[in-house]
Amino acid sequence: MSRTSPQEALWVLRAQCDDREALELLMRSAHPWLRRYLYGFVGAADADDVLQDVLIVICRKLSRLETPDLFRPWALRIASRAGVRHLKRRRRWCEDSLEESHLLVADSVPVADDLVTRLATIDGLSPASRAVLCLHFQEEMTLADVAAVLEVPIGTVKSRLAYGLAALRTQLRRAR
Repeated sequence: MSRTSPQEALWVLRAQCDDREALELLMRSAHPWLRRYLYGFVGAADADDVLQDVLIVICRKLSRLETPDLFRPWALRIASRAGVRHLKRRRRWCEDSLEESHLLVADSVPVADDLVTRLATIDGLSPASRAVLCLHFQEEMTLADVAAVLEVPIGTVKSRLAYGLAALRTQLRRAR
């Protein structure tokens, strides 16, 4: 899923030449796979909001993409950065709300057995590990491709993957 199709590369070139129809076709093509990635990364409740921000950034920065064949990894990198920013803002907001209201929030056990749903509900899982898990398992990218999308060394990807899998195993044990 990380490979840009020849049609998408052509739409990128046309969109870079101010072809509005090509830009619309490109955004329609990217919408489903970006939404699926963000659904697993930031959760169902926030995926559409983050996706909207991502699509706006893609439209604004598309003219800077030098290699149209790299559109999908480039778009996933933008989505990853937006997802990390969103999760950090949400965590800060939740911490501030808890401090102000002094409420205790019970840990919720996910009802669905779907891996993507579980990824979005794992407490304590860093956005970086969540991104690696989603890209590797959900988008079926190799670790090398994940490293390229996130612009981190492969060793970092492996450690984030190991941490994320350990957190997932812990949550699965608690759920049983």
